[in-house]
Amino acid sequence: MAAILSPPRLLPSGDSAITVEFSRHIDDAENQRVLALDRAVATEAIAGVTETVPTYRSLLVHYDPLQIGFDALSEKLGALAQLPVPPAAKTRRWRIPVVYGGEHGIDLEDVAKTLNTTPDDIVARHIAADYRVAMIGFTPGWSYLSGLPASLQMPRRQNPRLLTPAGTVSIGGVQTGVQCLAGPSGWHLLGRTAVRTYQLHRDPIFLLEPGDRVTFDPVDAKTFAEQDRAAEAGEIVAELMAT
Repeated sequence: MAAILSPPRLLPSGDSAITVEFSRHIDDAENQRVLALDRAVATEAIAGVTETVPTYRSLLVHYDPLQIGFDALSEKLGALAQLPVPPAAKTRRWRIPVVYGGEHGIDLEDVAKTLNTTPDDIVARHIAADYRVAMIGFTPGWSYLSGLPASLQMPRRQNPRLLTPAGTVSIGGVQTGVQCLAGPSGWHLLGRTAVRTYQLHRDPIFLLEPGDRVTFDPVDAKTFAEQDRAAEAGEIVAELMAT
């Protein structure tokens, strides 16, 4: 007998979008419900729905109010959200190369000191985990990953940086992330990857998708530089592993 799922909150977001909120916390099970609803909405092809945006704990559904109203769409979304989460289809698994520490991961030593261990141990913990892409957001290609080991979880920086490098791999709270474009961040910078999770003139433009699995593979600075040149030319230097 299937478990009874708790109903989500249906919240108006302006006059042409609905937020379907499953939880107020970061939770893998609820994120799977978000992604399942996202797929269900796409399959249903509801007239008037123009775009969906999945996050950790909610799905934002944009719609044309001239084609469908809030109440009618809410009823459809509520029903779809109560469907059992189907078994996971084939999952893509990526191995992403990272150069840790030094100029590429300027917070690695401070993280090690805070956690009373060594930089090598922090790297070992980080690469040992199996991560899941929970959402893409903030800036194009910014990939939020769940699955950070409890032994690496720590508060974000008290003073965020206004600019951090493209390709930064960092940790913050219960998450780790891959930052594609240079930008501000309050997370702790462990290393960098040459992988472009977003590249406008490449096919595909976005490399990672919510639901993908990710592991990290340490490389040295010379390899990073070689991979960075290849990635700039449009190569996908991440390895897509067998599912």
